[in-house]
Amino acid sequence: MIKQSIKFIDLFAGMGGLRLGFEQAFHAQGYTTECLLTSEIKPHACEALRQNFGNEFNVGDITKLDEACIPLPDFDYLLGGFPCQPFSTGGKRQGFLDTRGTLFFEIEKILRTKKPQGF
Repeated sequence: MIKQSIKFIDLFAGMGGLRLGFEQAFHAQGYTTECLLTSEIKPHACEALRQNFGNEFNVGDITKLDEACIPLPDFDYLLGGFPCQPFSTGGKRQGFLDTRGTLFFEIEKILRTKKPQGF
């Protein structure tokens, strides 16, 4: 039995840690994985992503991407490690007053439009 390829997008990717665990879990079950789109803006993280995963399609700032126009085939899963500093004790706890505190709404917009299998 041939198992399918799992297609995903990786938003607020950082240096790829969430992606590594995701891919390892599916690979262990015999699936192949394909990252269709990455979003990251921090230069050092972008460089780490490039070194670890090659020159994939990084759209940069997700707030500038129209989710209805994501130029991809449908994907199965959305990975999103959005910034938690606005809500955690490790940050200033400004919540929605900190711009980073509203970034998870970008994930919500894409989920509503694309309706992937999971996130």
